[in-house]
Amino acid sequence: MVRFSQALHDEIAQRLGYAFKDKVLLRHALTHSSTNHKHDDYQRLEFLGDRVLALVIAEELFRLNPAHREGHMANLHSNLVRGEICGEVGKELGLGEFIIVGPSERKKGVNLITSVVGDVVEALIGGIYLDGGLSDAKAFILRNWSRHIAENRSVSKDPKTYLQEWSLARGLPIPDYKILKREGLEHSPLFTVELNVKGWEAVQGSGPSKRLAEMAAADSFLKREEIRQ
Repeated sequence: MVRFSQALHDEIAQRLGYAFKDKVLLRHALTHSSTNHKHDDYQRLEFLGDRVLALVIAEELFRLNPAHREGHMANLHSNLVRGEICGEVGKELGLGEFIIVGPSERKKGVNLITSVVGDVVEALIGGIYLDGGLSDAKAFILRNWSRHIAENRSVSKDPKTYLQEWSLARGLPIPDYKILKREGLEHSPLFTVELNVKGWEAVQGSGPSKRLAEMAAADSFLKREEIRQ
């Protein structure tokens, strides 16, 4: 069993803005399944934290956007609870160094992979919810998502969704995305995808995840064809 010193607990609490009363919950939230403590890893807490995050963001969007219909808020919500945002929050807090992984996984930098950091953020939300209640979990989420909420409030649809709806409205097949290459380190990859829309010249996009590379390609297509600037 991995044990944290009081100094390490204090450092994590400072990063989170929350001090766990139950130190076992904190340890579980930071433990990856690659360790020898698979029954104590973060997966169950991640499941719970994902639902708590979804509820808090939904409530905040409902409060902030009294004139918006369900469809618009649903698009905002999906943008804000996705794994990339959770990973970005975790990296901003510098949580990667505290994630407990197996020795070989640490050498590979698994604890720094965006998706893993994002999973840990969701697990920490679940842990805070169990340790301190919904009010503390909500405070943590709103404190760390406020910038992302502000940036996304003006977004109607992400480029990929917009392009798909545009294509279907014209009787075209769903746009096709194909991974051309994956470069970079395991914890810092760069994906390049090719987007094909029937009847149009293909376009490429790159990003740190397959989803973001597809978004970049869709955005490039929409701008190139002057469909949406």
